[in-house]
Amino acid sequence: MADKTPLFDAHVAAGGKMVDFAGWMMPVNYGSQIEEHTAVRTDAGMFDVSHMTIVDIDGPDAEDFLRKVIANDVTALAEYQALYGAALNAHGGILDDLIVYRLPKGFRVVVNASTREKMLDWFDAQAMTNMRIEHKPQIMLAVQGPEAINKLLAATDLPELSIKPFFAAAHGDWLIGRTGYTGEDGVEVMLPVEQGLALWQSLLAAGVKPAGLGARDTLRLEAGLNLYGQDMSEATSPYVSNIGWTVAWEPADRGFIGRHALQDVRLAPTHKLTGIILEDKGVLRHDQSVVTDAGPGVVTSGTWSPTLEEPIALAYVPTALAKLGAELSVEIRGKAQPACVVKRPFYRRS
Repeated sequence: MADKTPLFDAHVAAGGKMVDFAGWMMPVNYGSQIEEHTAVRTDAGMFDVSHMTIVDIDGPDAEDFLRKVIANDVTALAEYQALYGAALNAHGGILDDLIVYRLPKGFRVVVNASTREKMLDWFDAQAMTNMRIEHKPQIMLAVQGPEAINKLLAATDLPELSIKPFFAAAHGDWLIGRTGYTGEDGVEVMLPVEQGLALWQSLLAAGVKPAGLGARDTLRLEAGLNLYGQDMSEATSPYVSNIGWTVAWEPADRGFIGRHALQDVRLAPTHKLTGIILEDKGVLRHDQSVVTDAGPGVVTSGTWSPTLEEPIALAYVPTALAKLGAELSVEIRGKAQPACVVKRPFYRRS
């Protein structure tokens, strides 16, 4: 049976259509995915992301532990600064992508819902002597959009938020990060479970629109953001998956897990994850075949873009074709439809 977040009843009361996602009953929409998508692009929307896994790590060995298990390097993080990175296996494949916050007395790591047990077990297996790992169930609300912060302030007694992107601020038991997964400005608020419903209701009263998994997917895809388990996995490296920029090679003596294997693939990957659009009508979907003169590829994520009003997708294509304007084809219902490689992100806020 699928788990439920503490806000399950609030989603049902708001008209949420509940579906099983990564073992959690989550709202796919509240009636109109397009309206939810548009609200985030033009005003403010909120997502319950309490199914994500929050892990607090502290102790004298905490920093060395994270420098070992994450390909990016937490050493230079200032207090309350955040970092995006990937945990790799010994072969350089991506175990998960995650965000790390440096806190006054340790670190907070947020990993995906679908990888919860795998990552908790893996962290335990790699743990060092003088450190503590605590899985910390909390409410996590992503409030996103150009009016997200203004409406969050209107809904709460928070002081004015002057948080830079990829930084966080503490307010009592709350941690508020200037992060998100939509391509818009906004925050992700982590707070105790018993306070979550009140914040949800206050945001509703302030005019923040509830948004479900459907809108979250179209928003992140317009922003060119990968989805773990679909656009990247243990079978792909950061350099294939277009997140090679998250690998910190210096200092040379930092032996993060997967480093040796990555040295062999980073200079000459056979395929790369790219953005593509159709040149004619049609809809791009996950697992459609990509046909090129240099060999086959595959669509990993595809949708009709509500903002751009055209079909967009992420796809693995041969490296020789992973360049702007390259022409290829996508098999849709047995027919080869012309497409081309374009720059990511598909949408960038002004």
